[in-house]
Amino acid sequence: MNDVQSELAALRDMVVNARSMPMSASAVINRQEFLDAIERLEQRFTAATSESAAVLADRDGVVAEGEGMAIEIVRQAELKRDHLVSDTEVFRLATREAETVRADAVTEAEQLRRDADAYIEQRFSNFEHSLERTLTEVRRGIANLSGRSSFEGDATNNEPPAGDVLLSGPEAG
Repeated sequence: MNDVQSELAALRDMVVNARSMPMSASAVINRQEFLDAIERLEQRFTAATSESAAVLADRDGVVAEGEGMAIEIVRQAELKRDHLVSDTEVFRLATREAETVRADAVTEAEQLRRDADAYIEQRFSNFEHSLERTLTEVRRGIANLSGRSSFEGDATNNEPPAGDVLLSGPEAG
């Protein structure tokens, strides 16, 4: 392919270096030299094309042969593996052991799930109790605030009702 590219470059140089016609974009090229260069280009292109076709044909054959061999090797290996594995005591023992491990894992997972559910239930119960206490305190505060508004007219009582918090400054909003 490099021969084809070098011939194309030679043709380009021939045109670029050709003697220009005055007041025209035309150029004078030696017809025989140009035709000889085109013939060399055709020969090299034909050779490169034939070479490429041969390489492709050979490649396709090699790939097809390799694929056939690979398929047969895999088939033979699978047959041998199946025969060896299914007939061994190790396989039977491993199968029983795997079933035992699987059963143990299922049992352990169920126990973990029960433990997690119990823990979450306990946490929710504690949270519910805490929220109930907070809600009771909020209701008591609201009740105390409602009760304090009746005391505002009484100047003799400067103490807030029991359990109230007296706020002053910017917090007393």
